[in-house]
Amino acid sequence: MTKKKILILLLLVSVMSACIRKENDKRTEFFPKAELKAVKVPNPENLWVFILAGQSNMAGRGLVEPQDTVPNEKIYTINKNGDLIIAKEPLHFYETSIKMTGLDCGLSFGKSLIKQIPDSISVLLIPTAVGGSSISQWLGDSIHRDVKLLTNFKEKAKIGMNYGQIKGILWHQGESDAKPENISYYNNRLSKLINEFRKIIRNEKLPVLIGELGSYSNNNDLWLNINEQIKAYALTDSNATNIYTYDLKERGDKVHFDSEGQRIMGQRFANEFIKILK
Repeated sequence: MTKKKILILLLLVSVMSACIRKENDKRTEFFPKAELKAVKVPNPENLWVFILAGQSNMAGRGLVEPQDTVPNEKIYTINKNGDLIIAKEPLHFYETSIKMTGLDCGLSFGKSLIKQIPDSISVLLIPTAVGGSSISQWLGDSIHRDVKLLTNFKEKAKIGMNYGQIKGILWHQGESDAKPENISYYNNRLSKLINEFRKIIRNEKLPVLIGELGSYSNNNDLWLNINEQIKAYALTDSNATNIYTYDLKERGDKVHFDSEGQRIMGQRFANEFIKILK
């Protein structure tokens, strides 16, 4: 390789590295700079706990903006150590790469929910979603991206039960199962997993809210088939419901909801929980 070609190659690498740094800086620009520890922990009877589970669209890939880090002293989450902290996005902490971390629907759910429940109640959001995980991996307690999925769920559920009352699960998953050979099994696998969740939490009537996949995928027919499986399951479970997402937009990758979509989805999760509650 000539000296000129080497210089051109080094220049290209430098430009690419600068672009990556700029993109990462943009993604983390409004990430919280410090945790706000919970000074006064609510009594367990006044703390409603919700577990966020599934894959990347529940873990969050949206761009975190200033409004997503405005704290509310009645909405909590946990950090990597299981300590109670005031909730700010991003809530999930399982990804090792910054470019994989982003806005989920959790804080939007909490903010919408506290407007519709008694003033004495606070909300605790427990993150357990891991991007790219299939429902079979959850059922098999597989290790995915260094997380033992069902074991981690159990551990986080125990933390939640120590702090308060688990009132529901927010589930969004299915992109990894949108394959011809998996579609027909999804309903049954979802039923088994929700039963397992309820056994862990010791509540066979625990509300489970299931987000549908977006309508924007390049694999649209397969994603729609997963949504039909979700809807079919929800019809058989009086304590489960599906959250429609067909009108929400993607962030530009045909896979993940954009920030507005995540916020709207959180509001819809809250509204559907209130319906089940009533």
